[in-house]
Amino acid sequence: MTKKELAIEVCKRLDEEYGRDIECFLHYAPDKPWQLLIATILSAQCTDARVNEVTKALFKKYKTLGDFAMADVSELEKDIYSTGFYKNKAKNIKACSIKLLEEYNGAVPSDINLLVKLPGVGRKTANVIRGNIYSIDSIVVDTHVKRVSRLLGLTKEEDPEKIEVDLMKCIPKENWIIYNMQVILLGRNVCISGRPKCDICPMNDICRGKK
Repeated sequence: MTKKELAIEVCKRLDEEYGRDIECFLHYAPDKPWQLLIATILSAQCTDARVNEVTKALFKKYKTLGDFAMADVSELEKDIYSTGFYKNKAKNIKACSIKLLEEYNGAVPSDINLLVKLPGVGRKTANVIRGNIYSIDSIVVDTHVKRVSRLLGLTKEEDPEKIEVDLMKCIPKENWIIYNMQVILLGRNVCISGRPKCDICPMNDICRGKK
């Protein structure tokens, strides 16, 4: 089985197991894309559940992008403390909000080259925005996608950007956006780091890293 054939089979099984009607795991108001941007910045080295708990209060306190732009950084640090790396995240959220207001009139750009120039935004965050807000075919490489894709044999790379390139070559384009969400579910519930449930995994017979 070639890597392309393997990827097609993996996507087919993910579709069968989890379907394609999966909502973004991070909570945000659909008419406020900047909320997803901030939530994704907060999600670095933090669980989605924790981020959703924090943003529930955060987005009530800071109702607009302008509120974040004018926020006192030390106070914002306290508001997001439980997400970890709060000093960097608070500084980036404020700077990102200012840049969005000054350069884009408060709109979140769809161009990846513009997104990654925003403070605190890398390719992972940029692709979350592109896929969920703009429905632009994008592959998001988070810890689950990196680990599971390597186990399945879809990539041997360690660097997230190189993994993204590898996956774009073999995964059908129509699966790019949903692949991340499906793999997160697989990684959380079945292919758990350090204690995989290989016996009930839908990839059991095709996984190159099966234990």
